[in-house]
Parts: sequence; structure tokens; C-alpha cells
Amino acid sequence: MHVALLGGTGDIGEGLALRLAYDTDHTVVIGSREAEKAEASADEYEQTLADHGVEASIDGKENTDAAALADVAVLAVPAYYLTDTLNAVADDLGDAVVVSPAVGMKGSESGMSYNPPGVGSVTQLAAEAAPDDTPVAGAFHNLAAGKLAALDVDLDWDVPVVASDDQARKTVISLVEDIDGLRALSAGGLENAAEIEALTPLLINLARNNEGLHDLGVTFH
Repeated sequence: MHVALLGGTGDIGEGLALRLAYDTDHTVVIGSREAEKAEASADEYEQTLADHGVEASIDGKENTDAAALADVAVLAVPAYYLTDTLNAVADDLGDAVVVSPAVGMKGSESGMSYNPPGVGSVTQLAAEAAPDDTPVAGAFHNLAAGKLAALDVDLDWDVPVVASDDQARKTVISLVEDIDGLRALSAGGLENAAEIEALTPLLINLARNNEGLHDLGVTFH
């Protein structure tokens, strides 16, 4: 499977790129608005993997070129860049499943709070911005990027997955579970994304206010 991480030069893109290349045989492509920036990040990720004993090839391309190769295109961008990123690659997505891990948040002296767009969630915003025939899913919302990128640390997290159709859900669940230490859980349709996204500011606030809870994730028992 070809996985394009659009905006993959940021924290969540780095973590997903490293884990996918470390744990799976999927082809990983880093996308950016600037090909040179994507290529530089891809080289950096390859070196990190080599330092951990894994020889992997990661390509870096401009977002449109990365999207054109994708079976799954992950929008590894902040929520406020999501629509612009999707608009830029809309003609290049083909049959790819679009995955949104972004969460709308705002900060105050008290901490972080959920700040969804008017359509209900960032995942639903992705569905509105995507071409009509493009399947959309939401996943990876609640992962701590720092721990995700730390290859010498074992993961033990659940990843709720919402999707616009059953096939997209199956594809994303399979991708999630190919990463060691992640368990995918079906959470229904896109209209359920807000409940998942809202967990992220809670996790950040708990991590900031309690010793020993850095890099929190979620598990369900």
C-alpha cells in the first residue's frame, strides 16, 4: 500500500512515517508544499530508521505528486491548513482514502479546549472539502506525536476509526493495526468524530497537570 503523508514534515507526520517504515512494508511518501522540504524530511527519517537498524526508503515529494501515488492520503496538517491542503490535491487523489487526524483546539491560561468547526468536527470538514467520490476517514487523533516518533518506546494505544463507508473503514483499520502497539476500534460514521477529537485536549491537559503522565494515549477495556 502507498501511504502519502501530506504535510508529513510536522510532528504527527514524522511519527507516522517512522512507525510505518519501521513496522510495515507499506511504501511511505512524505508530502509538503515544497518538494525540497519533503525530501529533506524524508532523508532525516531514513537516517533515524538507519540508526535503529532499519534500512528503509522514504520518498519526499510536493503534496500533489505524493497524493497522486497514494492508496491512503493522511492529512498530517493542523486543522487550519486542512481545507487548503485538500483543495490543492483534489484533482490528484484518484481512488485514495483520505484520513484526517487533525483536531481543532484553542488554548487559554486554563489549558486546551476543543474548538470544532461549524460542521461538527475536523473530520467532517475534511469530508466536505474532499471531492464527492473520495472516501474519508478519521483516525490517529489521540496519539502523542513525541512517543509515536520514539522508536525505542513500545506503544500500547487504541485508535478509534470513523469512516464514510465500510471499505474505507476496513482499509484504515488494517493500516492502523499494521503498526505495532496500536489497536484500531471502529467508532462508526463520520458524525461520531467530534467525540473522538474532543479527547485530545483532555489528554493534553492531563499530561500537563499530572506528573508522570507525559505522552498520554487512550486504551479501552
